[in-house]
Amino acid sequence: MPNISGIMRKNTILLAFISTIIALACNNTKPTTNEGKELAENYCGNCHKVPTPDVLDKNSWSQYMLPRMGVFLGIVEHDSLLKVLFEEGPGGEKAKQSGYYPSKPMLTTEEWEKIKTYFIENAPEQLAIPKTQNISKNLSLFEVKIPQHKMSPPSATFVQFNTQDQSIYLGDANTQSLSVFSNDLKLIQAAKVKEGAVWVEEFTEEAFVTVMGSFSPTDVSSGFILSLPKVANRPVFKLIDSLQRPVHSAYADLDADGLPDVVTCEFAKWTGKLSWWKNLGNGKFENRILRNKPGAEKAYIKDLNKDGKEDIIALFGQGDEGIFIYYNEGNGKFREETAIQFSPSNGSSFFKLYDFNKDGFDDIIYTAGDNADFKPILKPYHGIYVYLNDGNNNFKQEIFYQLNGAYAAIPADYDLDGDIDIAAISFFPDYKNHPEESFVYLENDGRNNFKASTIADPTIGRWIVMDAADYDKDGDEDLILGSLAFEVIPTNNDLVNKWVNNGIPFIVLENKTKHR
Repeated sequence: MPNISGIMRKNTILLAFISTIIALACNNTKPTTNEGKELAENYCGNCHKVPTPDVLDKNSWSQYMLPRMGVFLGIVEHDSLLKVLFEEGPGGEKAKQSGYYPSKPMLTTEEWEKIKTYFIENAPEQLAIPKTQNISKNLSLFEVKIPQHKMSPPSATFVQFNTQDQSIYLGDANTQSLSVFSNDLKLIQAAKVKEGAVWVEEFTEEAFVTVMGSFSPTDVSSGFILSLPKVANRPVFKLIDSLQRPVHSAYADLDADGLPDVVTCEFAKWTGKLSWWKNLGNGKFENRILRNKPGAEKAYIKDLNKDGKEDIIALFGQGDEGIFIYYNEGNGKFREETAIQFSPSNGSSFFKLYDFNKDGFDDIIYTAGDNADFKPILKPYHGIYVYLNDGNNNFKQEIFYQLNGAYAAIPADYDLDGDIDIAAISFFPDYKNHPEESFVYLENDGRNNFKASTIADPTIGRWIVMDAADYDKDGDEDLILGSLAFEVIPTNNDLVNKWVNNGIPFIVLENKTKHR
């Protein structure tokens, strides 16, 4: 008969040993994860808001995001990544010399492994599938109008209503042109302006045209602002030259000297910035940097704190994503405050100042949806956000409407019923299952509940830019959507062929509210 007490004693010793091993293993794992989180906050938090692991799936973290993060901490896991991240030539050299790419690792290999473990172990296998939105195709509020002029492939970099003479501006990357269309959508004229006209600002005697210089992200200083005269015997000239892929500009007298100054958003790739340019007179401007980081997308100039001086509010993507306010303190000095900060995975794509709740203070309408950095995945946090202003420029999220790949959202009372509706486009919709996300009209029921609808064929173009105005001067807001099938394209070859073969550069959605 076996010795029961001996067996029990041995089993007890064995169980105690196993428990000790398990405890050691658990205690070893937890500190590694916690240390990884702390290290991420210490190292990643110096450049941008630290993302949580659940913003991406495990595969996206391990195959794309973490290797890229490593490069900017001086750790290169794959030499091929350097070619992906840094362009050849002067642009890439400028980026490397700027310090974005450290020549030596900023942390040890062990520390880097702990950061990777933290993100990968805490990331989901897949992101939560966004809730399917019910988007009907019975939108009768707008009549679709298509220009006869075709451009193949359509490559719109901006569309803009000119309400002064009811014309339409179109920038196109492929033809490197700025075109002007009449209010009946006929081509009036086109001019070569290099790759990517993105904004036109109208003045009495001239128009200022902002040109990227390169559609693709670059750190090369090939962008500029062009002055196009409206009066005879005035030459075309560059108002400001050698900009790094500028994507927007704004104009106002910022220092109260009677001369219009300029704010430029140089998105660039890794070395862009937000600047204001002091007008020195005689066509000369002096650069003054507000934020020396890439990703500046759009800026508004407005007296936000009601002190009689023009302030600046700007959206940044590309890493340190957020909306930043630059309060004018006089004498050419500005004080930066962060209005809203976003995760670097958001893909900030657009924002607009608009008094959404009609309380006399500007609110923020914002879209997250850029999905071009690596293989696109559907993200439940992509969509349209409305942040309400408390009257002191503190902004609180009031509305979120999930829209995959949202690229712009323009609020207005489109149906003239007294509440604010929203028109939105997506450059990265769920083309496989819900192509109707490409363009969405959100009708407000008066309580910020929205009924979504779209046009009969929302995929007749791949919408990347939009504008809204009463271009036909009948008392209601119309829309224009610009299409781009150049460089960044989905894998659906049928859609790509459709866009290229049809060559539709833009469509106008003419509001019929006043004609009902």
